[in-house]
Amino acid sequence: MRDRVATAARTAGRDPESVSILPVTKGFPSARLGDVVAAGFTAVGENRVSEAQAKREGLPHLDLAYHMIGHLQRNKAAAAVRVFDRIDSVDSVRLADRLAAVAGPAGRTALPVLVQVNASGEASKGGLPIEQAVAGVERICAMANLRVRGLMTMAPIDADEHMLHEVFGRVRRCLEECRNQIAGFEGIELSMGMSGDFEIAIAEGATQIRLGTVLLGERK
Repeated sequence: MRDRVATAARTAGRDPESVSILPVTKGFPSARLGDVVAAGFTAVGENRVSEAQAKREGLPHLDLAYHMIGHLQRNKAAAAVRVFDRIDSVDSVRLADRLAAVAGPAGRTALPVLVQVNASGEASKGGLPIEQAVAGVERICAMANLRVRGLMTMAPIDADEHMLHEVFGRVRRCLEECRNQIAGFEGIELSMGMSGDFEIAIAEGATQIRLGTVLLGERK
């Protein structure tokens, strides 16, 4: 898999080292996390607070960072701040405000986050609408206790290659706008691309791709 990622990066004229793989371990048994560490990965993506907490508490010897990549309800924000090292799916200003409020008391005064952008316009997708993203990111960057490291997006499952380039390209350009317009925006991460579309995401500038089945096999 690393060879495929490296090839996609070189084809796009990029350094393969500029693209990281986040193994998505949601739905896989805890034992698979040992395989992830053995393969040289240092972080995993999980969708649910309870599942990540059980894995983390059951495998305290593993040196792994846990990223929240699924929809996070505001009433679970306090628990998420305790369980996850990073929240990669901040899909609204209201969620960001809640995370900022609970991060300080939990001792997380510089909680790393990615802001999720909805570039496809799908009602089923979370995230800031693309036309409101710069203003929303600016508001989030001004919140205490949060470090906005970049953006995240999800493409439509049934999108063709042209649409994938369009969606990922919109988010890359949005990241560039945020960098140019927002003071304090780190803008160093662009998380987009999954098992079926990661090569196109790399071509459009992804710095992190989220891989589950193509990396770990089918979930049972």
